[in-house]
Amino acid sequence: MRFSNKVMAITGAAQGIGRRTAELAAEQGAALLLIDRSQYVHELAAELSAAGHHVLALEADLEQWESTEQVFAAGVAHFGRIDALVNNVGGTIWARPFAEYQPAQIEAEVRRSLFPTLWGCRAVLPYMLAQGKGSIVNISSVATGGVNRVPYSAAKGGVNALTRSIAMEYSEAGIRINAVAPGGTEAPARLTPRNTEQPSEQEKAWYQQVVDQTVQSSLLHRYGTLDEQAHAILFLASDEASYITGVVLPVAGGDLG
Repeated sequence: MRFSNKVMAITGAAQGIGRRTAELAAEQGAALLLIDRSQYVHELAAELSAAGHHVLALEADLEQWESTEQVFAAGVAHFGRIDALVNNVGGTIWARPFAEYQPAQIEAEVRRSLFPTLWGCRAVLPYMLAQGKGSIVNISSVATGGVNRVPYSAAKGGVNALTRSIAMEYSEAGIRINAVAPGGTEAPARLTPRNTEQPSEQEKAWYQQVVDQTVQSSLLHRYGTLDEQAHAILFLASDEASYITGVVLPVAGGDLG
């Protein structure tokens, strides 16, 4: 129960790593502010509430500052504080050689995988500064070094940079900020696909190159599990990591990105 009497906000909580992190955090005593652009976040909240956990689920487009600011203000109004934040929104939309990306696709990748983390940090910092403490865990990726995902790689490189810079600015104010950089992770099929277009045979081949490179780059030569990612995230969010800040932790079977 290492999160007893603590409030944790998790973005992108409706599925995948975010959902599993929420489930384990609830088991460990956290009250949860679950944020997602998908209505499926309410289904998770209902399951956790039925099990006796204190949960608030809110829908928001975290690629936009205004909705991000509003949803965190609503969370603080409900719980009174936010002790930990897991910025989990992001993910590759297209997989293709960089020369094949259209400018609008490049912009969309950066908006998806950088701005929700940037805005999330900016929205929660005033509350944590007023409290005099807090913990933020950003979800990056070891795909900062990889094939067929240059815009996504650039966005996650930005996540690493803002993690380090915010740690330098605010650690003396009692706020720790770290990042977990997952490798390939086995997860159920997405409830809401990032890309609703039917992939061509060429696009399938480009994606397969990503999968092959991901497995090859891992010293364990496999994908990780949701639990393996969530346990690392919750460790960095917890007081057990009280002397760790400004760190990007690869959780990728030995792939350092």
